[in-house]
Amino acid sequence: MQPTRGDLPGRVYSRSLYESIKKEPFKIPEDDGNDLMHTFFNPDREGWLWKQGCSKLSGRYKSWKRRWFILNDNCLYYFEFTTDKEPRGIIPLENVHVREIQDKNKPNCFEIYSVGTEVIKACKTDSEGKVVEGK
Repeated sequence: MQPTRGDLPGRVYSRSLYESIKKEPFKIPEDDGNDLMHTFFNPDREGWLWKQGCSKLSGRYKSWKRRWFILNDNCLYYFEFTTDKEPRGIIPLENVHVREIQDKNKPNCFEIYSVGTEVIKACKTDSEGKVVEGK
């Protein structure tokens, strides 16, 4: 069957598209290490919070440190500075609870905790953004 006159533009376009793809095929972008950056474009919330650290060796609480937090995708990501490209740590918020802590020196203080014996699995990252520790 011969193509009708109305079919010719579609065939010309299809052939042109085919030749273009053949010449320069589609490529899946390579992982450039900045996958998390897409997470931070439109956060649910962001701002400075004071975070209490915990000693790896003793498990005892350490000093409070000011960190930039981003809430997105049901996780809290924290950074040392607003200009950091990789988070210092990630705290998943699935299956956790939040309670207010009364402390006259720290207004609006809260704690993230698990129910029962469950452990909150969070992680820290090194300067290159690789996970180095999980708790």
